[in-house]
Amino acid sequence: AEAELSRINNARTGELEYIKSNNDLEIQKAKEMASIETSKFENMVKTLGSENIAKIATSGHDNQLAMLQALGLQSTLITDGSTPLNLFNTARGFIGQLENGSSSS
Repeated sequence: AEAELSRINNARTGELEYIKSNNDLEIQKAKEMASIETSKFENMVKTLGSENIAKIATSGHDNQLAMLQALGLQSTLITDGSTPLNLFNTARGFIGQLENGSSSS
């Protein structure tokens, strides 16, 4: 009975050591992958430069603004569909413009 107990104990100890070494390898792999991704990102930022990144980030909005100005639009409401709008304040602004416009006539 003691021999069986000793065998089971040794098997469990071996299994725990195996699991621990596998976990250590996974942690090491994750750290190395994170280091690779970090250096990759740093190299991309360094290569592009902060000014170019800022231009890329605002280029879509700047182009939209230039197109709308070229069309001669006074007021527009553009949304991407995911941003909530407070239409009550927007409506008050339109009504205020109408009231101001009709009182000056």
